Amino acid sequence: MTPQPRATKACAAFAAVLLLALGAGAGCSKADAPPPAGAPAEPGKAAAGAALFDTHCSRCHGPGGQGTDHGPPLVHVVYEPSHHPDAAFYRAVAQGVRAHHWRFGDMPRIGGLSNADVTAIIGYVRDRQREAGIH
Repeated sequence: MTPQPRATKACAAFAAVLLLALGAGAGCSKADAPPPAGAPAEPGKAAAGAALFDTHCSRCHGPGGQGTDHGPPLVHVVYEPSHHPDAAFYRAVAQGVRAHHWRFGDMPRIGGLSNADVTAIIGYVRDRQREAGIH
């Protein structure tokens, strides 16, 4: 068997996780489904997302997602929706992430957040990205 390049293996793993995630959400109602990538957060949800981000994410990712010495900035072109879709954020919270773009170390999984909480956090991050001209 010919060894596969690392990128091909990573793409295959991502596709498998994405298919599993899509299959797991097949029984969800449309109201439970996350908003489309890049969709602006509703005003009440933006405030909830900001509060959740401050509590669960800002220690490493900084106020407003600007980054710290412990974690990367989420308001950065690397995290634009075309490179890190919303599914990547859900997966990062649920499973953690191995360091791959930055040298901050691995991100642990983040417990205690519901899918709705993560949706609100993503909405907040996407709003900050749009304000910075990242689409």
